[in-house]
Amino acid sequence: MEMVLMFVLIFVVFYFLMIRPQVKRAKDHKKMLEALQKGDEVVTAGGSLGRVVRITDSYITLEIAENVNVHVQKPAVQTVLPKGTIKSIE
Repeated sequence: MEMVLMFVLIFVVFYFLMIRPQVKRAKDHKKMLEALQKGDEVVTAGGSLGRVVRITDSYITLEIAENVNVHVQKPAVQTVLPKGTIKSIE
């Protein structure tokens, strides 16, 4: 009986320390991707900074420089930046 109780306790600890925060992060990331709009400034997983020009079901077109567009997959977007961030960097 003690072994079963120990396994249950270990599972509960893993749930609250590892599984639950990961599920919450995934849910927040999905919500952020659904809220993306044309004109948003984003950072990709590769570190590219750009402005969203076009959005399709699976891909986003980013303008990373004047007249330079790059296609990336939606999940590659890590962060949405506040408006005007690109201007302040230049």
